[in-house]
Amino acid sequence: MKLGYARVSTEDQNLEIQRGRLSEAGCEMMFEEKISGAARGRPELEKLMGHLRKDDVLVVARLDRLARSTIELLHIAERIKEKQAGLQSLDEPWADTTSPSGVMIMTVFAGIAQFERTLILSRTEEGRKAAMARGVSFGRPKKMRPDQAELARQLVLEGKSISAVARTFNVHPATIYRCIEPNSAL
Repeated sequence: MKLGYARVSTEDQNLEIQRGRLSEAGCEMMFEEKISGAARGRPELEKLMGHLRKDDVLVVARLDRLARSTIELLHIAERIKEKQAGLQSLDEPWADTTSPSGVMIMTVFAGIAQFERTLILSRTEEGRKAAMARGVSFGRPKKMRPDQAELARQLVLEGKSISAVARTFNVHPATIYRCIEPNSAL
């Protein structure tokens, strides 16, 4: 069975053209929504994915109606593949996973996307290492400077309660406990 998915970004836009094209393509069921492609949740797309069965085909007028990026498209295509169903785009005939050439193209896209993800991770790691070498510290900033931590230790050693010292520095008592622990880096 062919299942059509039509989407427009705003309430002002009209689904008629997509609906007509999907009907002409033989879609027996239609799922339509007026929602931005950037929206995390697209209820009609999720409903369509729930209806998808083996040998069904999800049909869209254009790929940008289904996904905003290659990565998102590949995630959706993978979900469709897991259901042993197909994907067809009326405007992009190369994006037809019901044909061997369409499967090949999607596989090439997946390889390129994976390569790009690997490059991004590599560049991020290089940048992180370079920043660490320059002395940039990562993570949350310390609640107390070293001189404040030393003063907190002294106050506790003088008999002040942990809670009183924490109120003095406007920090949680756990922070003070970390100050008084031996070898604490705070």
